[in-house]
Amino acid sequence: MYRTECTEENAPKFADWIKNRGGIAHWRSVDLCDPGKSWSTPALTPDGKPYPKPTWQADNEPEFTITDPSEVEVILYKEVKRFHVGIKPASRMWTFECTEAASKRIRKECDRAGEKSTYCFDYDTQEAVILIPDKSQSLEDWMKENA
Repeated sequence: MYRTECTEENAPKFADWIKNRGGIAHWRSVDLCDPGKSWSTPALTPDGKPYPKPTWQADNEPEFTITDPSEVEVILYKEVKRFHVGIKPASRMWTFECTEAASKRIRKECDRAGEKSTYCFDYDTQEAVILIPDKSQSLEDWMKENA
């Protein structure tokens, strides 16, 4: 049974934390506005001290710490759709966000792709990329394959 998951992109970081930083600390949110949010950090700082809570929204102590890579599921995604999106200046200076129409289309395409779909942006082409889980494996197996 997996206790947490990560994308293939984050697998090297998680593997390093297990090998060199005392494991993966999992923090839950205490922010009533975002109760389902969580964070993963190394369990220890580079000098061996307990890693501090990552944000004010996190509980004071990690919910659990994983030291066994077989407890982490690495999810590998595949691209199912890609499309150009409109952007506009965001309320914060020097940043951009999707237009309302682009946001609606991204949500619609993720709904079509399925419950576990997600998206990312290809900034070079200004495209939204819809992804679905293709397969998964334990971090332990991923580490053996990518040593």
